[in-house]
Amino acid sequence: MVLRAYAKINLGLKVLDKRRDGYHNIETVFHRIDLFDELTLEPSAESVELTGEGFEVPLDEENLCWKAIDILRARSGTAHGAGIRIMKRIPVGAGLGGGSSDAAAVLSALPSLWKISVDPSTLADIALELGSDVPFFLHNRSAFASGRGEVLNFVKVSVPYWILLVTPNIQISTAWAYSQIPAFNGAQRKRTKLYDESTCTIAPLPALMENDFESVVFAAYPAIGDLKRDLRKWGAEHALLSGSGSSVFGLFATEAAASAAADLLRKKYFVSLTPPNFFPSL
Repeated sequence: MVLRAYAKINLGLKVLDKRRDGYHNIETVFHRIDLFDELTLEPSAESVELTGEGFEVPLDEENLCWKAIDILRARSGTAHGAGIRIMKRIPVGAGLGGGSSDAAAVLSALPSLWKISVDPSTLADIALELGSDVPFFLHNRSAFASGRGEVLNFVKVSVPYWILLVTPNIQISTAWAYSQIPAFNGAQRKRTKLYDESTCTIAPLPALMENDFESVVFAAYPAIGDLKRDLRKWGAEHALLSGSGSSVFGLFATEAAASAAADLLRKKYFVSLTPPNFFPSL
């Protein structure tokens, strides 16, 4: 069983307030790009075995795929195991949700691999236990996300641009990034206009392009802020940090402009191009 686990970018990200459970309420738009990890799953009698190529990830109980197997085995009462080979193409610690996407792909595939029946609500509960953005990756659509990222309103997103993703050799801890957001003094920030509940649509693309993590990430890692400015200088109509970083993406009107910028940047950074209005094939 061979699976594709696609990366996401955040088309806008606002942090509203800190919750009593320690998480933060956010508003964001999750959108997949044409960059994916490839996972090969094989059934196993009882054991769990992970192997990997590409970007380095833990291949033990710390890996979210391993955790997905353990939790689903406990919930379903099965003793089945699995062997998973991960071709890791999505950079780690880059604000792209690669680990979450891998876990969701494995979680979705395990019932078929093991020939067991699992209620979709059980899979959704396990996904949230694994991580705030894992539930999004159970679905093959873009979404406006609120709560801690698990409250999903699926939306049609038009991105009529070439998306140039650029990732420096910097890994950023999401927990650290949230800890750097200025104190809220007990008050919730004003809700955004990213999503219109009356029409179930998101705001026009230019209005989405703000990310509350940029100020803290750029202050700690000036090179990432420079990268955003470089994307604009080289022709991007819009540019934004994805998630809590370190990846930055630029939106280009033409393939020629995006490719020219990519050629310049790939000498120093990891780059990936996504065509206009891309839709993933899982």
